[in-house]
Amino acid sequence: MFKIVREEMVNKTFRLPVDLVEKLQTIAQNKKISLNNLVKQCCEYALENLDKD
Repeated sequence: MFKIVREEMVNKTFRLPVDLVEKLQTIAQNKKISLNNLVKQCCEYALENLDKD
């Protein structure tokens, strides 16, 4: 059966360099996803692939 799952979110403010935000915005637009979604995926990927040392 189809089940809708709602992910709990929280608002936070982070300061990022202008050039990084511009690159992320371009990627998000090209992939037709929100900037928020892209940043979330980038953070998850970084944490999953973090060097254990």
